[in-house]
Amino acid sequence: MKRAVYPGSFDPMTLGHLDVIKRAASIFDELIVTVLNNKEKSPLFSVEERVNILETATKDLPNVKIDSFSGLLINYAASHDIHVSVRGLRAVTDFEYELQLAQTNRQLSHEQLDTVFLTTSLEYAYLSSSSVKEIAYFGGDISPCVPGFVADLIHEKFKGRA
Repeated sequence: MKRAVYPGSFDPMTLGHLDVIKRAASIFDELIVTVLNNKEKSPLFSVEERVNILETATKDLPNVKIDSFSGLLINYAASHDIHVSVRGLRAVTDFEYELQLAQTNRQLSHEQLDTVFLTTSLEYAYLSSSSVKEIAYFGGDISPCVPGFVADLIHEKFKGRA
């Protein structure tokens, strides 16, 4: 069985993330999308909320499982017997960062974790979670960026802030 992990903060999950999830799910027998619990950041959504959002967004993809983790991806992958990580690339700037991360993970995992890069579909190449949050904060239209139910949740978080 070909299994892979797609890690990220997903704060919030965008249509770009969903595009990568769907495409990776068509390549691998099982895809585990896992939310990083980074205690150094102050996310808009809690880990539990992000897991719930991803579960709702991927409910029609039977080979996609949602999880969360803290710490190093290599430890998570090893504990789940996963040898492939999936990462999405929007631009050359993403590639430089992601290549360094992929090489570090491969080295630290003693060549047990490889990374597969999927280039973002052009219609989502401009998307980032940070820009979605900024647009929403100032009352802009985020409907082209996230699923409708996610837009509602984001607007609820920002209600009365701007």
